Amino acid sequence: MTGTLRYCGRDFSASEMEVVRALAASLPTRRAIADAVCDELGWRRVDGRRKDMSARVALLRMADDGLVTLPAPRNANNRNGRIPRHEEAPAELPLAMPGPLHDLGQLELVAVATAAHKRRWRSLVATHHYLGYVPFAGAQMRYLVETEVGTVGALGFASSAWKCAPRDAHIGWDAATRQARLHLVVGNARFLILPHVKVANLASAILGSAARRLQSDWMAAYGYRPVLLETFVETDRFAGTSYRAANWLHVGRTQGRGKLDTNHERALPVKDVYLYPLQRNYRRVLTAPL
Repeated sequence: MTGTLRYCGRDFSASEMEVVRALAASLPTRRAIADAVCDELGWRRVDGRRKDMSARVALLRMADDGLVTLPAPRNANNRNGRIPRHEEAPAELPLAMPGPLHDLGQLELVAVATAAHKRRWRSLVATHHYLGYVPFAGAQMRYLVETEVGTVGALGFASSAWKCAPRDAHIGWDAATRQARLHLVVGNARFLILPHVKVANLASAILGSAARRLQSDWMAAYGYRPVLLETFVETDRFAGTSYRAANWLHVGRTQGRGKLDTNHERALPVKDVYLYPLQRNYRRVLTAPL
């Protein structure tokens, strides 16, 4: 292999891939390999902790690409240890919940921390979100949206896109500054309101609650506060009405290429790019001299 390969926001040189392959061949578990990769390659978060989840996802993708061979997962099952991306909806959905927002009572974002919450979040997203469930790499926060009448949705925040021309132009980033400050931008990777819930203004209310909550939760989990949120809305599926209503900024559209489109075929969906500042001086923070 020549050149570099990029996985989970990190470039791996040919010599580093040799290190990864050697560790994968010598250690007994996937977790041990991921921890060793972080230690050997200095792959750490801003607070000094290992980027172990990023490493584990990167290793799975390397294995899918035939670059490394991993030991069998310890919790192997009929799906070879993998959680399905999509699940079938239950035969009978709950009764519809139309009506005004106040009929739902208190709106609460419950951080996904327990095993039961994790199973619930995965199941809802795999069943009802058009993108399905895939594990997030790196720093992340997930929430269940609870009300007095039950669960109405789910949210997920994770690492931002490595490159995005409309976002980078809006911020005023060059390549070096983007690399240094990218961790301060967090992506809204999943936003789900259950299909039987038909409540006006609910989506914008959830987005507003999440924006107020996320900085403190991120600080508690990772030791720093993000300053900007981003999301991508497929133009042929959605109009972005909820994000606009929640005061997110529309800054442009993607070209539908993706990082593997070396032939300029534009095979991916075109997406509107929305940003939400968590601090008034977000551009100054994100473009501060290195």
